[in-house]
Amino acid sequence: MPLAPISGLIKLGEVLQDQVDNELHGRSAVRGQLEELEEARSSGSISEEEELRGQREILGRAMGRPGNDQSPESATEEER
Repeated sequence: MPLAPISGLIKLGEVLQDQVDNELHGRSAVRGQLEELEEARSSGSISEEEELRGQREILGRAMGRPGNDQSPESATEEER
């Protein structure tokens, strides 16, 4: 019984982590982020290159690859 408060706290942390993951990586969140990029590109706020870079970052995070932003040195010639 003395560990019950600790197990409850751990469970609460797991629930919060699941909610954060869903908000950041859920389909609706990803779709919304991609739509924001598209709107920014359409309005001229960002360039096509910035839109593509943003798309890669968003999709990389959604697929569980944090820090997926590529530096110009590591980008392929086609991506530049």
